[in-house]
Amino acid sequence: MSNTKGVRQGRTRRPSSAEPVDGRVLVTEADRTGSADAEYDPEYARMVEAQLGMLGEDPEREGLRRTPVRVARAMRWLTRGYELDVERVVGGAVFESESENMVMVRDIDLYSLCEHHMLPFFGKVHVAYIPDKHIVGLSKLPRIVEVFARRLQVQERLTEEIARAIEQVLKPKGVGVVVEASHLCMMMRGVEKQNSKTITSALRGIFRSDGRTRDEFLRLAHNGGAASR
Repeated sequence: MSNTKGVRQGRTRRPSSAEPVDGRVLVTEADRTGSADAEYDPEYARMVEAQLGMLGEDPEREGLRRTPVRVARAMRWLTRGYELDVERVVGGAVFESESENMVMVRDIDLYSLCEHHMLPFFGKVHVAYIPDKHIVGLSKLPRIVEVFARRLQVQERLTEEIARAIEQVLKPKGVGVVVEASHLCMMMRGVEKQNSKTITSALRGIFRSDGRTRDEFLRLAHNGGAASR
């Protein structure tokens, strides 16, 4: 079962200068920026280089010479959610409040990777909750989305994980999450349906038990959003 921390065991951060790939130094001075996205796993880069050869490509040609490092670095960034922790992301941004009105952040950009084909899916997330003596800084809701989106995912689980994390952090009267996404595994392969969208929702507490609250949330989530066009 997933938890709010969700740190994958055994994953460690290694600097890009850790070792060459197959004896060749693939790291230039431009890579040594000190930023997180300049780090990569040399073993992953070697695997990408092998894949290029298996596809019939020449990993030594100019356009592909640094592709293994670029891909390894990109994948570390795209899956950085494994190294994120909801409690640390939220930090001290939970505040006492007497408000009992719905709080909603709509149209949060979503980018994730489907765990079945490792192809992107992307779209919008709409998040709302009814406070119970506590509220959270608004910017923390998109950050919670990022914790779980930046992993290998399926949209159904992602929706539930976001709702569960907000529920655990705030213990509100209710939580509602709607995710609308387009999946490249359906668009550029397989059935190749270019205009299809997948919509999932997770409703907790009063959002599930009270029809008026649920209807208000769904109306706000879809009014003017991608699903209404």
